[in-house]
Amino acid sequence: MGKSQNIRVGLIGAGPRGTSVLERLLANWAATETQTRSLHIDVVDPYPAGPGHVWQPEQSRLYLMNTQSFYPTLIPEDERLAPPLAGGSFEVWRADQRSGGGPGLSAEERAELAALASHDFPSRALYGRYLRSTLEELLDRVPAGVEIAFHRSNAVAARPLPAGPADGAAGEPAGGGFDVELDDGRRLTVDSLVLALGHLESRLNPEQRSFREVAAELGLLYVPPAAPADVDWALVPDGETVLVRGMGLNFFDVMGQLTEGLGGQFAPADDGLQGKLKYLPSGREPKIIAASRRGTPYRAKAGLDGYYPKSVRLRYLTESAVERFAAAGIQPGFDHDLWPLLHRDALWAYYSTLVVAEPVAVSDATEFLAALEDLLKPHAHATGRWEDQVGELVSTHVAASRRLDLLGLAAPLAGRSFASRKVLDAAVVDYLDDDARRSALGESDPVKMAIGALHTGRAILKGAVADGGITDESWVGELRGWFESFVEGLASGPPALRAEQLAALVRAGVVSFVGPDPRFSVDRSKRVFRAVSAWVHDDAAEARTLIEAMSPANRVGVSVSPFLRQLLADGLVRPKVMMTAEGMPVQTSGLDVQPHPYRLVGANGSVTPGMYALGLQLSSAQWGTAIAAEARPSDGTTYRSGQRTLRDADEIARDMLGLPLQK
Repeated sequence: MGKSQNIRVGLIGAGPRGTSVLERLLANWAATETQTRSLHIDVVDPYPAGPGHVWQPEQSRLYLMNTQSFYPTLIPEDERLAPPLAGGSFEVWRADQRSGGGPGLSAEERAELAALASHDFPSRALYGRYLRSTLEELLDRVPAGVEIAFHRSNAVAARPLPAGPADGAAGEPAGGGFDVELDDGRRLTVDSLVLALGHLESRLNPEQRSFREVAAELGLLYVPPAAPADVDWALVPDGETVLVRGMGLNFFDVMGQLTEGLGGQFAPADDGLQGKLKYLPSGREPKIIAASRRGTPYRAKAGLDGYYPKSVRLRYLTESAVERFAAAGIQPGFDHDLWPLLHRDALWAYYSTLVVAEPVAVSDATEFLAALEDLLKPHAHATGRWEDQVGELVSTHVAASRRLDLLGLAAPLAGRSFASRKVLDAAVVDYLDDDARRSALGESDPVKMAIGALHTGRAILKGAVADGGITDESWVGELRGWFESFVEGLASGPPALRAEQLAALVRAGVVSFVGPDPRFSVDRSKRVFRAVSAWVHDDAAEARTLIEAMSPANRVGVSVSPFLRQLLADGLVRPKVMMTAEGMPVQTSGLDVQPHPYRLVGANGSVTPGMYALGLQLSSAQWGTAIAAEARPSDGTTYRSGQRTLRDADEIARDMLGLPLQK
């Protein structure tokens, strides 16, 4: 099989991605091995295997997943792959634990499970418990000939060994391998190595470094980008004003920690009060003043029966459309080729929903939809811009207040100015109330269905753009340049409950906002951080605490990981470099790899034999690497990208075992 009789592999990182490779190693070994060989697996991670760093079961239950219970899985459901030895999706585990009384679970875990329905959003802690339980099931069924050693340490270096005899001596790797050094002084000898490093700490940018330094000098508190579970929230003073920069998903973790985490409670709003919730303060809450480029938080998720809206079936950006590019030998550009198709899908989703939800907003609805469908056909109208033609049609048939401004959905405050932060706060609350109302309408709301089309389109785009599927300049300047932040602000938001809670906090005077395009600075004379928006005519917001509500940058070139820095310094790996439209080389966020499987490319441009990558460090070869694999939905609607990470893990496992890759 081209491998030593005694195979030794190393997994650096034991979170979900590393555990996926472990699961695939065991499954493929059990399906193919005739017991003429032995397999030793070294698993290296300072955090417990399964949950890893991010999904620790002991973290606060206030931190929610961004997907519902029915969505994620660690175990593949692909009949073409070796059958799993144990485990299933999170939803299967959830149902089993509920019916079986949750043996071995803590009282908190059982209480959450008792209230958790299929369409609810679990805590990250509970998902971590699923990961741990699934790994425990796997370890109970380790096939004969396999030995697994877990090392609760950090890898600090991996260096190639000289090539040995073709067959290898007993206990020694054939054809080279790696000497892996751990921070506790131990050394491991492996044939091949998988980097499943997950979220790594990165160097702060110049502004962040200056804020950290001045905070130490002036006695201020600066909380740099970090996973919320890693922050010592006890350092944030009770009752003081705090500035929070960023209103993405991490913002809602900060919000929860500084309100419910300090004893506050949400309750149904009394009759006569606006909104669905009211906030009952504990008295310990700081005054939170939040800022982001848009000036508003991400839009909340719609209330749906599935991960994608059932009423949205993409007509234009389809997997067959992507295949036609490949068949024609075309490497598409995002703006030129892919976005126009997805834009069409979003327009159709919006207006086909609008004519049903608000028929009075559209004149001659049947005629309008027929004409719209005709205009949206790609290449049907070679003369003139199809967007302009659609705009003319819409202006004729649709009430002005109900016309879709797709790009404007992500910037609801654009072009507006405010006399004070109080006026701004009222505008943001109106936005939150409206957004939560639309989420509750689910598939009946045109705006949420337009966003649903964008969200569904991401599943197609992930496959279309992977592994050089679009040009470098399109990846850098278009997909990552504008579309990524645009679609995340619309389709990657929190549960609607979070929007309702935030609106209640603003009404209670606990949260306020800075405004769009904020500028941050330090006033040394006052010993405070300051934040100001040119769109809000008020004094700057000031506080002695500044919290960065964002995760560390996942960029390999600025990582402070000693292990990754050693691999880069020794030339075993290199960051992926792409060319912009102007012909300028740009270092991207991920490692350079050669698929399939994903083997690392070294500084000299050649593949480093026996070294693989999976997960976030593939961010320059794949798009959307952070999200979990998708369990097979009950309605059978699947996209090729749904379990891509699990197929990648299978390919890596098979290659390390000397098995042919699946077709």
